[in-house]
Amino acid sequence: MKKYRDILFYVVVLFGFTGVIYLIIREGSEHDHPVRIEPNRAPGEDNMWSAFTGNLHHPLAILLLQIITIIFAARIFGYFCKKIKQPTVVGEIAAGIFLGPSFIGTWTPGFSGFLFPDQSLSNLQFLSQIGLILFMFVIGMELDLKVLKNRARDAVIISHASIIVPFTLGIGLAYYLYDGFAPPGINFLSFALFTGIAMSITAFPVLARIVQEKGLSKTKLGTIAITCAAADDITAWCLLAAVIAIVKAGSALSAGGVILMASVYVVFMLGLVRPFLKRIGDKYANREALSKPVVAIFFITLLASSYSAEVIGVHALFGAFMAGVIMPANVRFRNLFIEKVEDVSVVFLLPLFFVFTGLRTEIGLLDTAGLWTVCALIILVAVAGKFLGSALASRFVGQSWRDSLIIGALMNTRGLMELVVLNIGYDLGVLTPEIFAMMVIMALVTTFMTAPALYITNRYFSGKLTHGQAPLASAEKNFNVLVSFGSPDRGISLLRVAHALVSESPEHTSVTAMHLSPSNEINQYNFIEFEKESFRPIKQEAKKLKIAVNLYFKPSQDIEGEIVETANQGQFSLLLIGIGRSVFEGTYLGRFFDLSGRILNPGRVLRAARGKEKLFEQNFFDEKVKYISRTAQVPVGILVDQKTETINRILLLNYTPDDQVCFEFARRFANNPSVSVAITGEPELRGSGTTSGLQGQALQDLFPGRVEFVAASQKIEKRYLSGFDLLLVSVQGWKKIVASRPKWLDKTPSVLIIKAQA
Repeated sequence: MKKYRDILFYVVVLFGFTGVIYLIIREGSEHDHPVRIEPNRAPGEDNMWSAFTGNLHHPLAILLLQIITIIFAARIFGYFCKKIKQPTVVGEIAAGIFLGPSFIGTWTPGFSGFLFPDQSLSNLQFLSQIGLILFMFVIGMELDLKVLKNRARDAVIISHASIIVPFTLGIGLAYYLYDGFAPPGINFLSFALFTGIAMSITAFPVLARIVQEKGLSKTKLGTIAITCAAADDITAWCLLAAVIAIVKAGSALSAGGVILMASVYVVFMLGLVRPFLKRIGDKYANREALSKPVVAIFFITLLASSYSAEVIGVHALFGAFMAGVIMPANVRFRNLFIEKVEDVSVVFLLPLFFVFTGLRTEIGLLDTAGLWTVCALIILVAVAGKFLGSALASRFVGQSWRDSLIIGALMNTRGLMELVVLNIGYDLGVLTPEIFAMMVIMALVTTFMTAPALYITNRYFSGKLTHGQAPLASAEKNFNVLVSFGSPDRGISLLRVAHALVSESPEHTSVTAMHLSPSNEINQYNFIEFEKESFRPIKQEAKKLKIAVNLYFKPSQDIEGEIVETANQGQFSLLLIGIGRSVFEGTYLGRFFDLSGRILNPGRVLRAARGKEKLFEQNFFDEKVKYISRTAQVPVGILVDQKTETINRILLLNYTPDDQVCFEFARRFANNPSVSVAITGEPELRGSGTTSGLQGQALQDLFPGRVEFVAASQKIEKRYLSGFDLLLVSVQGWKKIVASRPKWLDKTPSVLIIKAQA
């Protein structure tokens, strides 16, 4: 009865109020004002198209389209840079130049004019400045001042030499360039100071990522490099603030007043604001306590510091940097706060700055051999001053030539920080468009050359660049498993499989757990914590299973390549990885992007032309798994995890000749007395004369009572599937099962798919 009463109430309310709305609208329509007919439109003419066109050119619509295009281009260029072992910032800078007048503006001026109309650039500039403020705040927080205290002497000598030498060469270069390239109305002092500071910058964030990726973070060399970059950053930004004050003030007396006010501001921030923030940070250093009001305090500090620096005359970015430096030194607090800010600034807002810089960079202005000669001279002076100045100073304080050259190569990395300085100089009118374009090219070249310089140094000088070799298989043991995991949950499942393979012969086997993290997600403050958190569940599970596990952690910008390289060079017996579903599965739009990606992927098209891969074959694995299984030279085990707690009953699926590779692994599983193995598959593959038939019989003889053959009827398949902990099958066998028995996918337990050694 209640059911019908509720339905009646719903109908009465819905239709009753709908009727009331109708009556009100009908009565109100009688009071409509006369329709104004536009001069260029006949009465009744549809204005939908003109409204659509107007919406298309609305400033907000243009800004949103710009952001979408910029982020997409930055990801594409960054992806290709990762593939050639370059920092992603190189790709992002290149994306900005590509979208600017140097390429898109030259070849498709109509599209460029629509996407980046002149009146929209002010919005893009202000939004990119917000991104820079957040980014400089993060850079300040990533500086570990304790490291400076511990290695202050060597770091100060090297970092200051790496500033004064290129700064002096930059002043000399300015003397050569001033008459021909200085903007009208700019005195030599301003032009020379900005040229000198442009030669002296080091990109601390790029350097820190490279040090992590090369495995140098915990070494003396890595510590010195990070410390030098930190000291360089602090010195260079203080020097830049003074230079900005001199340029803006115009006279020595006014500049002195600005520098005095800036000094008072710095003392106030360090002496009064920093202790106050430290007390807050110590009290609210966990995720639960860091509430929105507390976060608001720190953001207000950031904005107030940026505002003060801008009003004083030393630029808002210096204020953002200073706000980051005075943040509480509590590692957990800084890590939490960096996580809140970094993704928004780096992924969303910073690409806007790169493109805004690219829109200002007109490489086409360098249209004579003389201008390109000047550009080459700028690059030469920048490299000679920064690289040689750092290397010679490092050698003077006692570093080997190899380590000195490595420090020089790292300190010569300029990246984003150089672009920040150049844009400040451009905004102040100190740099002409020609000099600005040359300096941007210099920033791109010096950042790009870091990786080759490190490679050459490592190859032609004795010693190794990394702090230790990647994990190697033990020569004393005959079965070594490398477990590569992303999430700890998947790592636990993979470890259970590895344990089941080696549990009965620990003296002849080994297990190594490897976790590679994207280097752009790791900073100086969360590096150690990141490593601990990644391995904590693995250590707990290993203790529970009573198995010894070797641990290996490394940041990387090419995770798939590192996994394959480690497995191949380490000569492991088996590489275990988890499977992820392709992002293109399950939707029509996803399938469209998958198809487009295959056609536009040069590597895939080339492999298809060579017959190594079908361009339009069904997706069984995601791109990461396909790359690893294709390039690894050791057997690969791909786990489709269903959260199996124990592995006691195993079903070996023998549906293709390739499945015979699974018998060796079935034997290793069966070495454990608690494990039983059932073998099923096509009848023609189980015959006594077949290889798999002989292997199956050998297994049954070796483990009597624990190995059985199961007929492959549909009825038995359904009954047996739910009773097993793990299915064992080859890649080709799994593809056949997915194609011929799709209903299995809803019933299977965890599946271990074996790809034979290449």
